Amino acid sequence: MHPGPARQRALRADHPRRRHLPPLLAALLLALPGLPAQAATLRCGSALVSSGDHALVVLERCGEPASRSDLGQRQYGDAWGNFERLRIEEWVYGPRHDMYYFLRFEGERLTGITSRRRR
Repeated sequence: MHPGPARQRALRADHPRRRHLPPLLAALLLALPGLPAQAATLRCGSALVSSGDHALVVLERCGEPASRSDLGQRQYGDAWGNFERLRIEEWVYGPRHDMYYFLRFEGERLTGITSRRRR
């Protein structure tokens, strides 16, 4: 006798590969929050600068940028009504090996590094 459609679905669900996929997937998802976040990093000679570094550290390690742009301010507030304004700047280094590097600072802290190939 041929099993009905409900029994066929049940048989497929009992297949060994299908039984082990959800626990494996769950284990991978549980492990992800424990992985360290990757910080943006730029090599300046033999030194490195990373997200979170102070502007003075970047100047010391990378030297004066080719250009600086003031991009404005960002205002942060909390539930108690305290506000803080942070100046946003972009520094450009390069060209180095036909690449320009754009460093974004918020309140004197390096928050991002992007690069673009020279045209």
